[in-house]
Amino acid sequence: MKLKEKLLSSYLAFEENIDLENDIHNIRNEAIKYFEHSGFPHRKQEAWKYTSLNSILKEDYSIFPKKEDTIEYRDIKKYCIHDIDTYQIVFVDGIYASHLSQTTHDKFDACLMSSALNKAKYKPIIKKYFNKVAPQESLTALNTAFSYEGAYIKIPKGVAAEKPIQILNFSTGNEHALMIQPRNLIIAEDNAQVQIIERHQSLTENAVLTNSVTEIFAGKNANVDYYKIQNDKVTSSLIDNTYISQDRDSEVSMHTFSFGGKLTRNNLNFYQNGSNINSILKGVTIIEGKQHVDHNTLVHHRKPHCESHQDYKGIFAEKSTGVFNGKVLVDKIAQKTDAFQSNNNILIDDQATINSKPQLEIFADDVKCSHGCTIGQLDEEALFYMQSRGIPQKEARALLMYAFANNVLNSVKIPEINKRITKQIALKIGVQLGFDL
Repeated sequence: MKLKEKLLSSYLAFEENIDLENDIHNIRNEAIKYFEHSGFPHRKQEAWKYTSLNSILKEDYSIFPKKEDTIEYRDIKKYCIHDIDTYQIVFVDGIYASHLSQTTHDKFDACLMSSALNKAKYKPIIKKYFNKVAPQESLTALNTAFSYEGAYIKIPKGVAAEKPIQILNFSTGNEHALMIQPRNLIIAEDNAQVQIIERHQSLTENAVLTNSVTEIFAGKNANVDYYKIQNDKVTSSLIDNTYISQDRDSEVSMHTFSFGGKLTRNNLNFYQNGSNINSILKGVTIIEGKQHVDHNTLVHHRKPHCESHQDYKGIFAEKSTGVFNGKVLVDKIAQKTDAFQSNNNILIDDQATINSKPQLEIFADDVKCSHGCTIGQLDEEALFYMQSRGIPQKEARALLMYAFANNVLNSVKIPEINKRITKQIALKIGVQLGFDL
């Protein structure tokens, strides 16, 4: 049975086994109808021109895990940011793992999507926010149809979360192949602040396909600082759909670090709904082998006096493939917009590929908008200079690659993440950098 047909038949059983209010049922039914009509995206669609899903859709995925597997903290410790105090919301094969988690309802909510969807006290919030910024797109609609579990985070007005929140998704390999579809809802009300770290990680070599959707709402003068760490096994694929709605005077920053996985597609969409908004999108990609990473971004400037800053760096080795498709859309009313977009890439080997497509669509006349793209190799003159000063070639190449990605790391606000990413870059390029940062 093809995966599409398997999902459609599984949806009927899924709906029968959950008890949710009619509004959610209606949203689900509309979503599965949309997916049934549109199917999986394909390369004939412009947004998917450089990324084919054919290789990952051939697997016979289990849609629901047949049994729970209990894992211990020692099994996942190295994948957590464990050297700082955080809240943790942990899922194993799509199922909440209470013994690995630390949630809260004290000054704010950091808990489960299933609770928010089922409990009456959350009904006004769900009605106001759930599925309100996620568009009708085939994979997002598929997630909406099956949405049940994930992270629910709500920071009330004027509250600053005192420590970061980690959203951790692990797959155990109990199934020959597993498809999971986490759904996250994050709300930072007016003048609220929160830092969030998200990771998807397979613990075995069995195939995993994750189709994740996250909706983020930043109220007036809110600040959301978000980090995605993607460094999975070559048998794991991730389609990450993130949609952000911002009100006036808010700032949302999104750092995406993509270091591994068979196929990774990051759909990142910002919608600016007020004035004096700042949207920050930054990423570092370092991959090898036949790995594939696709960053597809949109910043929609809808109001005047707003800013956006996109800076993506890519280092591609062997037969790996990178894609950057970044779009900035400026409405006619969005005067005084300041939008910057940059995508710079290094190809280490001749068979590595990067497809870069920066786009600006500007309908206002009083704006500062720029975009740029570079694709090249390491500077041979710089390498020669460093070697002439006694630095071995391998270390010289590593230092140049680190310097290439360093300006993205400079904007990371959690020092422990900066250190973790620095070490991962050193590991990916195969050297000890020889200095502490």
